[in-house]
Amino acid sequence: MSTTHAARLRALLKSEQMVIAPGAYDAITARTIAQAGFPVVYMTGAGTAASLGYPDFGLVTMTEMVANAARIVRAADLPVIADADTGYGNELNVVRTVQEHERAGTAGIHIEDQVSPKRCGHLDDKEIVPREDFVAKIRAAVAARRDADFLVIARTDSRASAGLDEAVARGNLALEAGADMVFLEAAQSLEELAAVPRLVRGPCLLNVVRGGKTPEINLLDAQSMGYRVAIVPGLLMKAVLGTCDAMLAELKRTHVHPVPASDMTVRQVFNRFGAEEWETYRTRFRDAAPAKAAE
Repeated sequence: MSTTHAARLRALLKSEQMVIAPGAYDAITARTIAQAGFPVVYMTGAGTAASLGYPDFGLVTMTEMVANAARIVRAADLPVIADADTGYGNELNVVRTVQEHERAGTAGIHIEDQVSPKRCGHLDDKEIVPREDFVAKIRAAVAARRDADFLVIARTDSRASAGLDEAVARGNLALEAGADMVFLEAAQSLEELAAVPRLVRGPCLLNVVRGGKTPEINLLDAQSMGYRVAIVPGLLMKAVLGTCDAMLAELKRTHVHPVPASDMTVRQVFNRFGAEEWETYRTRFRDAAPAKAAE
């Protein structure tokens, strides 16, 4: 019997080491994360929106997000934690969101308490829904899952507008409603970061965003503080944007194909995406012995 990605994620969370999940926004970045040896992929909502040409303003639909999660799951063949924004509506929409992510093979999702349309968690002027609306969505997500291993993560963005105490209270209410983990977004100092796992009565996720609200921290220190998962959503997206800018500027300046930092042959590029395995299908079925004719 094969182990599901959700079960694999649950097993990883039982180990002493904190799970580090870099952010992927497409199949290319998902495959590179897997090949780098990371055990879990985080599907970044901001990166997914950017890959479709939009800012992280809640403009991407549930079906677009789930479709991207499915591609990332296939490409990485690892547990994928996906951004599910606000759940895309009320409790009915949350139920369908969970169902669709389970069908896509996602290992877990996080649902937040922002007003829809939401904003990136590291922008100003975020608005939050009442506690009872948030907790109802978490209850709906927990009830909707068919696989008990599927991870329901409660994200609260209330620190920015209502303070740390309110954010902790919402996290604990979500845990009481059945959430498996709390994602308290955008703590604003190292002292707050350290306080969150002490005050929240369950496992905590840390969002590592360089240039955002959260202070820079060594992930080993985050592990010592008690965090169980650290996501690094913007690392590859920012790296790709910077590389694209540099390469295009060089091409425009010199009119010669620039040498990328990772200079690979065409074959080497394709091999990163399974070309050697796919090549075997060109002859495998023709070389097979002919099927016996029916009598």
